[in-house]
Amino acid sequence: MELEKLVNYESKEIVLQNLKDAGCTQEMLECILTHLNEDDMKEAFKLLEQHRNELLNALHESEKQIDCLDYLVYQIRRNNEHK
Repeated sequence: MELEKLVNYESKEIVLQNLKDAGCTQEMLECILTHLNEDDMKEAFKLLEQHRNELLNALHESEKQIDCLDYLVYQIRRNNEHK
């Protein structure tokens, strides 16, 4: 099946841009497209899910870092109020 019809997009370029916007590397993009073009949906979904999980893990790590900074700011402000 044609890639555009597979995802109901107007063109292959839009699909490619979507994958790039999602942070896919060129290598990953080519691999996903190969699986999609070969109607190997299982592997394509596996790669997409793997990338999604990597993005989600990075997000959670960033949230932890923000929490650490927020706590530090809180402690500094609290200390300054007592002076």
